[in-house]
Amino acid sequence: MLTRLFGVRSERNTMPFSQSSARSRSPQHATRAGFDAGELAVVLSHYDLGTLESVTEFARGSRRNPKVGIVSQRGKFLLKRRSLEHIGQDRVRFIHRIQAILQRKGFPVAPLLPTRDRSSTFVQLRDHLYELFQFIPGHGFARTPEESRIAGEALARFHLAIKDAAEPLAAPDLGGDYHDARMVRTGLSAIGSTLSAHDSFSGDEAELATLVQFLMEAYDDAAEAVNAEGFSQWPQRLIHSDWHPGNILFRDGRVVAVVDYDAMRFSRRVVDVANGTLQFSILAGVDPVDWPEDLDLERFKGFLGGYDSVSPLDSKERTAVPHLMAEALITECVAPVVATGSMGRWSGFRVLQMVRRKLTWMRRHVDLLRSE
Repeated sequence: MLTRLFGVRSERNTMPFSQSSARSRSPQHATRAGFDAGELAVVLSHYDLGTLESVTEFARGSRRNPKVGIVSQRGKFLLKRRSLEHIGQDRVRFIHRIQAILQRKGFPVAPLLPTRDRSSTFVQLRDHLYELFQFIPGHGFARTPEESRIAGEALARFHLAIKDAAEPLAAPDLGGDYHDARMVRTGLSAIGSTLSAHDSFSGDEAELATLVQFLMEAYDDAAEAVNAEGFSQWPQRLIHSDWHPGNILFRDGRVVAVVDYDAMRFSRRVVDVANGTLQFSILAGVDPVDWPEDLDLERFKGFLGGYDSVSPLDSKERTAVPHLMAEALITECVAPVVATGSMGRWSGFRVLQMVRRKLTWMRRHVDLLRSE
């Protein structure tokens, strides 16, 4: 999620996948994976596309999962390659079943094309899987309260569409989320104990321990506040778990496609709502040090109002939202900073400072956020 949050952009996007993120621009991912001509020829031979007119690199999203845009006699498509090292066949089949359910219920997804013999919705070639999606014209998030509202409505419709699906009951292990998670606390501890010598923290070693302690206490306080509202008693369901602007395409005042279902898991719907509210109301900038500490309250209200207009939260869920947003914000920074000492092109220390400032503002205004 972190790279999604830190990658919020307003550029136009006309292909059914998320826009590039901070992770895709980081030094350790400087080389983008690609296709070779022979590989493409073999993969596309499995599909009935008619005569090919053009194949163009789609240089957005994850660098390890390359994509190409295809124009053929039968239309426009996007081909995506995945590594079996990172996702298995069972997981992909499950994701595709969910997308099929959503499509049958009229939810806006980018349709998958079956193979020529209609036996599968992906092709396996050696240690890679390939998916072919129909092109969906649209644009990215324009950072307006109205599009925030539309995105909130779409999340509620997603939850309703998937709520009673039978297929998720046979899903692979999809437990865990960012709430009250051991991995978050372990990651914060690792930042303080193992990264003080990292270049990202050079000259700031003395403040690092205090900064990490603040984040740990803020995370614990937020988790405790959520649990006090009865989180463990709320019904679990399948959630998207990555509801952010780069995964949504808009056109003519509506959502025309929601993409990237890889992070789906079983949890409480408010986990999705809180993360989505954070993602659509965050105020960012060029350098984390200069990011505003507050949220865009109009977009905040728009997203929650949109969700409530379709599937209202109850009072306890609504009270938990600001605290879950705080947990989500902290979770966003942990894994990347632990792994690399940085967040994309940004110093890990500067990112953690920015998170502290935003958390301080959110804690001061928690009553406002509960009532908006």
